[in-house]
Amino acid sequence: MSYTLSPIGYVRSCFKEKFAIPRQPLLAPAAQGCIELLPPYDQADAIAGLEEVSHIWVIFLFHKTLENTPRLKVRPPRLGGNKSIGVFASRATHRPNGIGQSAVRLERAEAGRLWISGIDLLDGTPVLDIKPYVPYADSVPTAHNAIADSAPTRVQVGWQMIALQHAEQHAQRLEQPLVDLIEQCLAQDPRPAYQQPAPERIYGVRFYDVQVRWHYLTLTHIEVLEVSPA
Repeated sequence: MSYTLSPIGYVRSCFKEKFAIPRQPLLAPAAQGCIELLPPYDQADAIAGLEEVSHIWVIFLFHKTLENTPRLKVRPPRLGGNKSIGVFASRATHRPNGIGQSAVRLERAEAGRLWISGIDLLDGTPVLDIKPYVPYADSVPTAHNAIADSAPTRVQVGWQMIALQHAEQHAQRLEQPLVDLIEQCLAQDPRPAYQQPAPERIYGVRFYDVQVRWHYLTLTHIEVLEVSPA
């Protein structure tokens, strides 16, 4: 038996490309966006009661990684990208049916729009469902996961002075915490774990409408080189 799912809305996100998106939600609190709901869910009745909720589950579609051939094993970045485990033991984006879920902070709700933060969602992501986070049921104090037993080690993020000045200028224009967003995302070490980057290798990614470029001084120290219009 097959089923057909239709989006109830789409994510408008600070992340315009997949690279450098945090690998889990809530790791970058400055990452903000909104869910634009589609009819009939764009009416006030659909969100009544959400003013009592601080966090929500967003059920979504990995629309950029949909595949026709099922994957039974994947190579999670957490394990260095060179060790395979079963797809159901990971949160890899290559999912059966392409379905993902993220727990994010709900900043405010209005008819047709939910403003969210701490997101790990690409701009344009189709949303399939929204559910309230229920602390007593969704948080399990005795839970364990030996593969990912703690948050990844963060790397140090420094700035060239001109890059920081430009970031602050763009932050004022966008009215968004751009400097915090850059630091929080780059601190997650977005490079593929198998790469050993030399200082001359320049990485880049787009946040909002600006391009950010950086390099690695060491494997634990990033320096932001440039923040410019995309």
